[in-house]
Amino acid sequence: MTDNAIQTSPYLVAALYHFVSLPRYESLQQPLQALCEENGVKGTLLLAHEGINGTIAGPDAGIWSVLAFLRTQPEFAALEHKESRASKMPFLRMKVKLKKEIVTMGVENIDPNKVVGTYVDPVDWNALISDPDTIVIDTRNDYETAIGIFRGAVDPKTKTFREFPDWVRNNPGLHNKPKIAMYCTGGIRCEKATAFMKEQGFDEVYHLRGGILKYLEEVPREESLWDGACFVFDERVSVEHGLKEGEHKLCHACRNPITAEEVTSPYYEEGVSCSNCYHTRSEEDRLRYRQRQHQIALAKQRGQKHIGT
Repeated sequence: MTDNAIQTSPYLVAALYHFVSLPRYESLQQPLQALCEENGVKGTLLLAHEGINGTIAGPDAGIWSVLAFLRTQPEFAALEHKESRASKMPFLRMKVKLKKEIVTMGVENIDPNKVVGTYVDPVDWNALISDPDTIVIDTRNDYETAIGIFRGAVDPKTKTFREFPDWVRNNPGLHNKPKIAMYCTGGIRCEKATAFMKEQGFDEVYHLRGGILKYLEEVPREESLWDGACFVFDERVSVEHGLKEGEHKLCHACRNPITAEEVTSPYYEEGVSCSNCYHTRSEEDRLRYRQRQHQIALAKQRGQKHIGT
């Protein structure tokens, strides 16, 4: 997609989160759901005692209406968001969910409003991670790091964010250097990850403000220390420098991103399997996936979207 195509893509995508004490979070669910539906906005928003998190997409005016509503709430007056664009609607429905945590790490009493690492703007990130006194840690999961990572970063290879605290506890070598620099997709996981690291006795803990998305938006490709694409949790699958839509597809059997090369694998069957999951699924599973894929094909012929995707 060219830069001009990015600018004219019809759907605005807004990624947002905000940690704040929100005891009335349940009361916001229905008004938010209704407002999004009225404005043609789809995606997922999570509400919890600790704040809000999510990504939504829709026409520009619809997204602005939702953001304006959120910022009229006293708790979200300082809400920040990140924008990108999509050539087609990247979500199938709108969901406003009530959760225990807006990002699940599973460690009690971690509050980024009280303790958090030092924010580093994208323009200053390269200098920090190039410092030999810095250990750089990717806090994302293995299927995300598989398609892109900062040069020299440590990949914990976690399956879920819940595994991250134990990974830290089991890696005493992280104390060997004075600085810890952490990053994630949009910044939210690092809020909790850096708070946890501070609790574990790490002193100089830094995290990338706005996450990979902000870095790819602001840092020119020729100056970048990012290799690959950034996984995103919508139907675009990945984005690249300038937040251009990436080339990855999604295996709807295992939800892993796959490259154009992996599509040519003998283990790839659309909606049924890929080289990542073929050997971990049974023939019974694949039969079920084929039936689902058949229903998707029929829905396409009718000009409809099959919600099962």
